[in-house]
Amino acid sequence: MVMNGVLLQGDRTEYRWTLVGTSTGPGGTGHRVRIGGLELWQIGADGLIASSRRHFDDAECHRQLERGV
Repeated sequence: MVMNGVLLQGDRTEYRWTLVGTSTGPGGTGHRVRIGGLELWQIGADGLIASSRRHFDDAECHRQLERGV
């Protein structure tokens, strides 16, 4: 996982990332994947992440798992 950037806007934080790796392990395809996405965090009064929503292209992720990058 590579951090591409963080944008702070009030109590909302946008964390952009890229996942690079190889599908291994039980049921793994052995294909390389490279998927970009972001997480939207709401920060609570205690300064911790109160909620998180992840966004990425699920169809592209599955395509890469089946066929590679």
